[in-house]
Amino acid sequence: MSFDLTQLADTIARHGPVARVVVADTAGSTPREVGAAMLVWQEGQSGTIGGGELEHRATIAARNLLASGRSAALKRVPLGPELGQCCGGAVTLLTECYTADDLAQHVRDAVVARPVTASDAIPLAVKRVLDQARAKGLRPLPQLLNGWIIEPLACPTIPVWIFGAGHVGRALVDVLSPLANVAITWVDTSVDRFPTTIPTNVSALPAPNPAVAARMAPPNAHHLILTYSHSLDLEICHAVLSRDFASAGLIGSATKWVRFRRRLTDLGHSAAQINTIQCPMGDPGLGKTPQAIAIGVAATLLNSMASNEKNNGGMPGDRGHAPPKRAIDT
Repeated sequence: MSFDLTQLADTIARHGPVARVVVADTAGSTPREVGAAMLVWQEGQSGTIGGGELEHRATIAARNLLASGRSAALKRVPLGPELGQCCGGAVTLLTECYTADDLAQHVRDAVVARPVTASDAIPLAVKRVLDQARAKGLRPLPQLLNGWIIEPLACPTIPVWIFGAGHVGRALVDVLSPLANVAITWVDTSVDRFPTTIPTNVSALPAPNPAVAARMAPPNAHHLILTYSHSLDLEICHAVLSRDFASAGLIGSATKWVRFRRRLTDLGHSAAQINTIQCPMGDPGLGKTPQAIAIGVAATLLNSMASNEKNNGGMPGDRGHAPPKRAIDT
């Protein structure tokens, strides 16, 4: 989990002042992990910290905090005794109020660290975490440490290229765009094929020839190929196989894939290369609706990204920096 500055800024631009509620610490069995967060404004909310009654009460408290003019509050909630929940653990929630003016301090930060209690100096343990982020490019886990909350800044470092803005493409964007570490490039043949509203972390790329656009993708990109045309799909597969890529999936039936394999072989690709494309992509057992396809593809993609992250020793970060201190009401 991470501090999603882009989402926060977009929410403030749409709704005005926003309260961000983050799980700062946990003990025992809890609905969500440290770093899980939601945004709350007077007329709505997005994201989730889980827990039903926990989230309901946290939402009310966040709106009260926004109305009070205070900047932040920290509260430990024992789930069983206070809420009657069966998890049995305890959750510490940090609620912070933000306006557009509060965001500038985080623009250059790869690690957002701030005190949750009055503090005149950064504790040594916090300095060590920030120094590691600065010297080694290591992104720390979100954590409450010696009275400070530390969160890595969300950085969309995993490129996902989606070819096709039809029903399945739109379902895929709906499923994948909330992932803070994913940077989506959405390709189709003309601008009018895209929906009017596109998520902030998605870049629409109208391209008369999507296969040419595929050559612009970075070598660590994940490609999802699902255009309205089999000939376009084949050209994109050929373009992807002609360069480095992280993973590739093609929408279609087993019959389509047999034909594509033959044509890709004729274009000079080896069987080993061709086998790196998954077709049908996702999990055909889930069904053929756009949403079912999107869920299967997203699960496969998430597994691939998790495997790559594990093999690479974690996603690299940039320099860590502690923003100005904020007073916390406990």
